[in-house]
Amino acid sequence: MVVPESRSRWIEKCRRAEELGFDVVGVADHLGLPAPFPAMIVAAEATERVRLNTFVLNTAFYNPVLLARDAAGADQLTDGRVELGLGAGYVRAEFDAAGIPFQSGGKRVRHLEHTVATLRRLFADPDYQPRPAQPSGPPLLLAGWGDRLLKLAAEQADIIAFAGGGAVTPGGPVQLGDEDTTAERVAYVDGLLGDRAGEVELNLLLQRVVSRTEWTALADAYAPALPPTAADYPERIPTLLIGSPDEGADRIRELRERFGFSYFTVLEGSMEQFGSIMERLR
Repeated sequence: MVVPESRSRWIEKCRRAEELGFDVVGVADHLGLPAPFPAMIVAAEATERVRLNTFVLNTAFYNPVLLARDAAGADQLTDGRVELGLGAGYVRAEFDAAGIPFQSGGKRVRHLEHTVATLRRLFADPDYQPRPAQPSGPPLLLAGWGDRLLKLAAEQADIIAFAGGGAVTPGGPVQLGDEDTTAERVAYVDGLLGDRAGEVELNLLLQRVVSRTEWTALADAYAPALPPTAADYPERIPTLLIGSPDEGADRIRELRERFGFSYFTVLEGSMEQFGSIMERLR
């Protein structure tokens, strides 16, 4: 996931991600950052192979019919390279800044459910315009951690993205999950997928990819986000890759074998480090 700054820097970053071997360039959806869809169009023009995704849209900010138009138009103009990531929104301050009520988690998930149903219905209509390049519309990635959102994802998503942790209080800071919590979340989804299990890809958002020396400098800043059960062993938190590139590659293999993750998203600050890990995985 990469953050646009200027046109030239954005193009440079997207081309570098493709050069490193990434398959997807993701764009976040937060106030204070450029709007996702224009950034995706520029990224498509600057690259040849990578897919472009929203990781993830705060669906509470969008009218579903207007969102369908934007997503279909972006898919059309990128020759079918769009992957549409959706979430329920979690940063209360952004809702306040936008003048949008920060509703309960249940209401936000219900709006997401309505949005998914609207997108599916419109994209399935052969007369719908603008016509997305992908026959059924962009694949849907649904991201979350709680029961209600993961249940919706198990029913509707093409890709289920595990956030790797959840807010301790509604709208508050996120605490990263340990291995036991992650295993429970994946098992919960596996139990709901049924016949769809072989069709749905599981994604994990990696918060940091760092050497052990770099982690020493970051440990205090991350301390509030670490669960008490793993504070002494942060390298066992699934969303943190701490160690050498070889250790990182081994850990990715372990996460795939143990939890079924085959799609990993990293933040821009870890792009180069994860590029080194990908070399070993190849």
